[in-house]
Amino acid sequence: MMKKLIGKLHLYLGLISGIMVFIISVTGCILAFEQEIKTITQPYMFVNGPTGGKVLPPSELAEIAKKALPGKIAKGVLYDTPDRNAQVGFYNLDPEYYYVAYINQYTGKLEHVWNEDDDFFHFILHGHYYLWLPEKYGQTVVASATLVFFFMMISGIVLWWPKNKSAAKQRFSIKWNAAWRRKNYDLHNVLGFYIMSIGVILAVTGLVWGFQWFSQGLYTATGGEGSDMYYNPPSDTVSTAQVAGPMQAVDKAWFQLQKEYPKYSTLNISFPTEKAESIFSYVNFREGTYYNVDYHYFDQYSVKKINATGPYTGKYSEANFAQTLRRMNYDIHTGAILGLPGKILMFCASLVCASLPITGFVIWWGRRKKASKKVRKSVPVLATPQ
Repeated sequence: MMKKLIGKLHLYLGLISGIMVFIISVTGCILAFEQEIKTITQPYMFVNGPTGGKVLPPSELAEIAKKALPGKIAKGVLYDTPDRNAQVGFYNLDPEYYYVAYINQYTGKLEHVWNEDDDFFHFILHGHYYLWLPEKYGQTVVASATLVFFFMMISGIVLWWPKNKSAAKQRFSIKWNAAWRRKNYDLHNVLGFYIMSIGVILAVTGLVWGFQWFSQGLYTATGGEGSDMYYNPPSDTVSTAQVAGPMQAVDKAWFQLQKEYPKYSTLNISFPTEKAESIFSYVNFREGTYYNVDYHYFDQYSVKKINATGPYTGKYSEANFAQTLRRMNYDIHTGAILGLPGKILMFCASLVCASLPITGFVIWWGRRKKASKKVRKSVPVLATPQ
């Protein structure tokens, strides 16, 4: 009785969420190798000429970038690996825009200005996060579909579970020499079983971004204290110790970090645009990932380090389990935490996830047609009146 009820829920929730799960999964497949594709299609990411030597400070790079984007607000600079150009980011919510100026970090030559609105992967990402709906609605829709998908994974394993040893033999392999309906059934059941654990990981890590209650609950359940949200601690606006200006403070903070971290993969430092805003910086030690990071906050007036709370503060080596897990969330979701093999694994899993609504629909449609034929056969043929 319980299995029959679970089967009904699995069916109807699958029919409701199928198209959404398909889009989320397919866009996830496309995004899996975004960085690898961009290194080929965006040559302006790389330094054109000799590398090494003296690197220009943030204030100089910001001034060069502002000339290319007058009237736009520079928010920070990312110093990438020595063979890549620095990136000065410009973004705002109202009016909304997002630009990145790629500048040779040694010579100061502007190589390219990237506009988010013209980027193919931004379009795909918007579909993955919001199904191309307005963000305030799309995020809830995608998160709800992800929650349904999580239930589908759990209910699917209940329905898959064999009754006996004889039935178990048919649950682990696809019968390729069978009729197409049986092959479709096996593709749904067998592949669904093999990617179930990865599907659950994709769903859980996705829900961290989808629902704040889920994100906070998971953070607290894994030992986190306080809020899991990003928090930028304020600068001391009444401090008597002041430097010449915000950009000079950024330069001083950057020089401090350069001394503290002579070797790193990437270094990002923000430009404060509000009076009480602190200077935020992170130092990344593993290229292509975001978890192995040390976070720092500086008072924009005294340039002293400020203590902060939550998962996005302090050194990675000092993070507790909850903070470490939260920092790893994106890299677990994309598979980047395992390098290229992890990305390939997540790509294949997403591809199977995209196929499940299709094979599931075909199973339901076939049974529906079969049931309607039985009904027609069971109806007695009445004699034609004379």
